[in-house]
Order: sequence, then C-alpha cells, then structure tokens
Amino acid sequence: MISAISKNLIALGPEKTSSSVKSFSQGTIRMARSGLDDILETGVFNRSPSTFRNFISKDPSSPFPAESGRYHLYISYACPWASRCIAYVNIKGLQKAINVTSVQPKWGRTKDTDDHMGWVFPSSSTEVPGAEPDPLNGTKNIRELYELASANYSGKYTVPVLWDKKLKTIVNNESSEILRMLNTEFNEIAENASLDLYPPHLQSQIDEINEWVYDGINNGVYKCGFATKQAAYDEAVVKLYEAMDKCEEILSKQRYLCGNTLTEADIRLFVTLIRFDEVYTVHFKCNKKQLREYPNLFNYTKDIFQIPGMSTTVNMEHIKGHYYGSHPTINLYGIIPVGPSIDYTTPHDRDRFSS
Repeated sequence: MISAISKNLIALGPEKTSSSVKSFSQGTIRMARSGLDDILETGVFNRSPSTFRNFISKDPSSPFPAESGRYHLYISYACPWASRCIAYVNIKGLQKAINVTSVQPKWGRTKDTDDHMGWVFPSSSTEVPGAEPDPLNGTKNIRELYELASANYSGKYTVPVLWDKKLKTIVNNESSEILRMLNTEFNEIAENASLDLYPPHLQSQIDEINEWVYDGINNGVYKCGFATKQAAYDEAVVKLYEAMDKCEEILSKQRYLCGNTLTEADIRLFVTLIRFDEVYTVHFKCNKKQLREYPNLFNYTKDIFQIPGMSTTVNMEHIKGHYYGSHPTINLYGIIPVGPSIDYTTPHDRDRFSS
C-alpha cells in the first residue's frame, strides 16, 4: 500500500500532492507538508501561518528568558525568511550569544515512509560549503527537529527555527516575530544594542509598509512562481510590479523606506530584492522588469548589502541551488542558470540623501 501511494505521489510531483503526502507510523496517518502544498484550487498560492509562537523576553522570570548561549537559530541561506533573521543576528552583534546552523540548500527526502521533500542537514561540514550537520540534536533534517519539539506535529517543516537548548523545544518559527525579539530582548548582551530597527516613533509607518511589501513583493514573488493557473499568476504579477514601482518612487526621495533611517522594513524588503534578478526573474516568471532596471531600488539593494554584517547573509550558491534544484514541477531537470552574477559591492548613490 505504501509503495503504491509513493508511486502516485511521485507522478503527481510535489506541487500537486498537497495533503496527500502521509506518514504511516503506529497505525496513525499524519500529514507531511511543505510550502508547495499551500496552493488553492483556484491556483493561488496561499501561505499558511507559522505554528510555534512563543516569545523570548528580557524578563528573567519569563519561560524563555534572554540568555547568552541558550538559543540556537536553524536557518537556510536560501530562504529569505530565515536570511532576515541571520541578518539581525549579525547587525545587532549577537553572534556570540546565538549560534547559527544552516541546512544544505537543496531539499531532500526527510523520511523513508513517505515522499516529503524538505530541508536536510549535510552528513559532514565539508559536504556542502556553508551548511553543517545539526550540532545539538544530531537530527538529519528540520522535520526531525519539529518532531522532537512536538510528537504530534502536523504542519510544515519550515525555517527559521529558534531552538531552546535548555527546554529542547522550538521557541518560534515565525521570522517576523523572531526579528522583534532579536531587536530588543537581547540588548543587554548585544554588541550593537543601540541599533533599533523598530523605533517607537516609526512603528506605525513600518507596520503599514511591511503589510503591502509582504503582500505585493515578499510573498508576491511566490504567488507568481507557485501559481498553477494563468489568472492567479496575472493577478499576482500586477500586484508585484505595482509594489515595486511604489518602492522605486519612495526611494527616489529618501535613502530608506521610512526616511533616512534604516529599519526593519528595509531588511524585510532586501531579502527579496537580492534574489530578484538571480532567481525570481527566471524561476518565478517575474520578468516584466528586472531589479537592475530600477535605478533607486538597485542602488538601495547595494547600499543595504554593504552594511557591515549583511553581505555574509547572502550565499548566492545556496539561493540558486535551492530554488532551481528543489522545485521539479517548475524546473524539471534542476538546471541552474549561469548568470547574471551581479556584483553588489560596487558603488551606489544612496549617500546623496542626508542621514
């Protein structure tokens, strides 16, 4: 029975399996899901919410107090949601307080009992440059981490994962909430504690920008790439380029999205822009206009890339290896395009705005 189901699922491909991928153990059936399962019957990609939503607090009486060395961040350099978390670790100066481990870029089989493909760790630190085996729990993949944290877990196995070494559980897997924790709750041990990427006087503006940037751009590229019907793609691509044009207009008048101060909104936009020409233009069919055709957005991306600590969060080999190698129903043979190999270290013009 299992082999017959497996053959059918392989024939369908990962984007068609949805809730069909099942794990058979101890007489029960549990769903094993990935982001490719968030496709509605209309062909629209509809990202499901994260599930672990605990908070680390500077309050020492908190169930999850901010302590140096207690927490571990599991990421993929390929994933924009995870990359913005490692960006915060770097620019806030939390490298000594929070260790980071990256999975390998290309999805792999996570269990012998079903066909789920997801984030896996390499078998050694030399197998895939930039990726490492799980140093804490010895798990083979992110799915096993989730099952350690919750035996009955049935959601997606996503990164980032903020792990509590003491309680041996997942604290949080929602990147937007992890950003807020890293911004404020570790300030007593952060080397760059004065940097506030969500300052009180800009919070309402940041929240508003985050909302339309997420819908139109961050998640918008996925709505384009994972659309399974023309109408769904057409709607998503219009919203994407409306939002890109809006950003270009804002950045023609000021250095960053909220004025001349770097904020959370900029980090959240950057992780999508840095992938745009290398991946989204080709793989996700976002080819109406490339990032390099937007003078302000392109120079803005270079500006943020050159902030100390940011460039090391961008591993283009991981990024391209994941997208082009992990979505066979979009790129059947896993061919990785050779270019465009953009140099983001070249001079930009953003310092024309006063800081």
